Formats: sequence, C-alpha cells, structure tokens
Amino acid sequence: MDIVLNLNKPRDISSQDAVSKAKKIMKVKKAGHTGTLDPSATGVLLVCLNKATRLASYFSALDKEYRVVMKLGEVTDTQDATGKVIERSEGIEVDNALIKDALRSFEGKTIQHPPMFSALKHKGTPLYKYARKGIEIERKSREINIRHIELSDIELPYVTFSAVCSKGTYMRTLCNDIGEKLCVGAHLFALERTATGQFDIIDSLTLEELTDISKGQSIAKGVYTMDEALSWLPEFKINKLLTKPVTHGNPIKLNSFPEPSSELKAATGIRIKSTDGDLLAIGSYSADRNIIKMDVVFA
Repeated sequence: MDIVLNLNKPRDISSQDAVSKAKKIMKVKKAGHTGTLDPSATGVLLVCLNKATRLASYFSALDKEYRVVMKLGEVTDTQDATGKVIERSEGIEVDNALIKDALRSFEGKTIQHPPMFSALKHKGTPLYKYARKGIEIERKSREINIRHIELSDIELPYVTFSAVCSKGTYMRTLCNDIGEKLCVGAHLFALERTATGQFDIIDSLTLEELTDISKGQSIAKGVYTMDEALSWLPEFKINKLLTKPVTHGNPIKLNSFPEPSSELKAATGIRIKSTDGDLLAIGSYSADRNIIKMDVVFA
C-alpha cells in the first residue's frame, strides 16, 4: 500500500500522532508526514505510506495555503493562543483600511525570523523543547514568499485572512509581525491549512473516513497513488530495454532522444515511467552530462 493520504488533521493532536493513527488504521509498516502542523491547528496534512515515504521532500517543498484568525491587542510568548500574554494594548485604535494595508505590506518576498516555539531543530532537538525550558537559541532569519494575502473578515479584536506562502513560513510569526506593524500587538488565535500545493481541504479525509476506507468502504477522495500524487511533475516514458538499468539506478543518456523540453529541464523531479504507465523512479535532469539521473528508484 504505497500511497499518499490527504488527511484533515483534527485539533489538539500533534502531526506525528495523526500519522501514528493513520499508520495503525491502514496497518502499514512505514508512515510519515510532509510538513508539521501545530497541535492546535487543523487541516491538510499529507501522509505518505510505505514506499511513498521516500517522496516526502517533493511534497514538503510545495506552497501552503492557510485560513488564519488573528487576535489583535495581545502578544504571547509563543506567538499563538496557547501561550502566556506578555503584552496587552489598552485599546485597539485601528480601522479596516489600516488592517488591509498592514496585511498587504507583507505580500511578496520578505525576511522572517523563525519563532522559538517551532519544530526547527538545534543539535537534533526541536526548538520548542528549549523554549519550554526558557532557553533561547539563536536563529537565522530567512527569506519567505507570501504569494497572496487576502482579508476575509474583521470583528475586533479578531481578524480573519487567508494566505498562500512558500515553505517555511510561520503564520504565528506573521501575526506577531502584523501586530507590530499596527502598533497594537497580535497573536495567532486559530489556524487551518486549507491546501498544500494541489491538495485541497475539500478533498481531505478525516480519521473516521480513513477508518471506513480500511474496512472496505469506497470514498472517492483523499487517497492517491504515488504517480497521481506527483502529477504536477513531468513524465518521461522509457522502453523495456531501459527498464532494468533504470530500476538499478542507472541514468538515462539522452543523446538518442529528442531535445528535452524546458519544463523537463527545470523540473524539481521527473516521473520515469514504463510504456505500460508504471512509475519506476523519480529522476532529475543534469545539463552538463545531458542525462536524467535517478534520485528515487522503486524496485
């Protein structure tokens, strides 16, 4: 059962707990997720089973989309609603236009300083474990890209907005930074991941629905073969003579093939498939040798 699940993670369990539950339900040996969601957050969590775990990096690099509820007027030590309030504004003297302008000012490429309460690791230990002990670890700021941000609703002190962003963007830090911009402080109150790349919340499965699938019930959403899950990557079909070399990890020399397309050359991965449509490997183009080298091979 080498598949990818679009799981709708429920509130108040960790991403790893959600993976463990899915692993137990589906009775598989291996399982892993492709991007952590905080226990208090809900929404799209891609879970890879068995051989599909080898593809996790292709999914973790995808853009994420979130529905964010931000609370103005309070700053917390964790930058979200689970933390202790460390600053409180006497009043929230902001209007709708100021809030809209503040949100838009974060659209595009910007620099973000990762929070201590995060799954980033220092010497193999997640930063949040240091933070719980009151230990501050130096973190490097990094470039993020908020491709789109849109205001949905204002009911002070709560502001709801959606955001599409690059890998590694912290919504809790974005809320904190917006609060600073508005000079009233803010923290993340509620978060739902509504999409990861092409995987939308509409097509996600609850753990209950996953249990129904494991019992044989047909549910036409949320379950993908490895090939289907990577459908945005270009494909390259090979003949039977190349099947064995490819499954042994040997590169494909392109001298006798037509000039590779610009899409194939620029792709982060290429689906190598047999003439029958079976997924054999994931490769990448090497311009200096004009070959497709094998990055992940399926025996």
